Amino acid sequence: MGEHAARQTGAGASEGHARITASVYTSHVPAIGAAIDLGKTEEPYWKPLFAGYEPSKQWMRENKPDVVFLVYNDHATSFDLGMIPTFAIGTAAEFEPGDEGYGPRPVPKVIGHPELASHIAQSVIQQDFDLTIVNDLKVDHGLTVPMNLLFGSPEAWPVKVIPFHVNVVQYPVPSGARCFALGQAIRRAIESYDAPLKVQIWGTGGMSHQLQGPRAGLINKEWDNKFLDRLIAEPAELAKVSHIEYVREAGSEGIELVMWLIARGAMSDVDGGPAPTLKHRFFHVPASNTAVGHLIMENN
Repeated sequence: MGEHAARQTGAGASEGHARITASVYTSHVPAIGAAIDLGKTEEPYWKPLFAGYEPSKQWMRENKPDVVFLVYNDHATSFDLGMIPTFAIGTAAEFEPGDEGYGPRPVPKVIGHPELASHIAQSVIQQDFDLTIVNDLKVDHGLTVPMNLLFGSPEAWPVKVIPFHVNVVQYPVPSGARCFALGQAIRRAIESYDAPLKVQIWGTGGMSHQLQGPRAGLINKEWDNKFLDRLIAEPAELAKVSHIEYVREAGSEGIELVMWLIARGAMSDVDGGPAPTLKHRFFHVPASNTAVGHLIMENN
């Protein structure tokens, strides 16, 4: 335990260990997946959105990781009201696309990395975060839409993926501060893994949107862009934002943005390293009834 703990204290990965090379942040609007599946990406409504991800696809071709640790929320596909884990890590060898009511999306199955996932679970639980370990998991648009946006529509995904579910659907949901601290624990876990893997951590969901009630269709461009500013420049302060502010300013589903704080908390500058390099920033309205935000930050 002493050696394991010692390996986890530094801001950078030791030589020969896994390291987080970048963090990626993106909305996961289900209508984006439908536009891809139905061949609508070149239609006037959708074309500006997909154009905003073209630089990201090029960056990904040049910076492809070995593993993506993908933070998303399940939308009652694998977890319904009968069981609602706050944090759940997928440790299986593969994950099939789930049926969200209109059949599974025509996307490749996700190939996992059981060894790294199990190591992360062990390490993070020993750092006092309670995770649910899931060996049978169907993945929905929360995970597959971001994969399409960054990798296109290949016959097989070019990277292994560790799905990490966060409950942001049924209250009580975890705080931004808890998510930010969890990201730090995940970075320590990844950097203590004894293989020279390149890992990206993705935070998905959001931005401002509300799907029901008198404020259905709410979009708050100013608040969203301020969130992006703060995520880049002052993430520790951003992590203090309360649930009620997310709901008031970004709508009931805007709370999904706490998942971005997990990815941001995993960057080295949070633990005394140099600031990350912003490689791409994109914001677009509308996409269905949602604001779409996207960032790529490289670790230094």
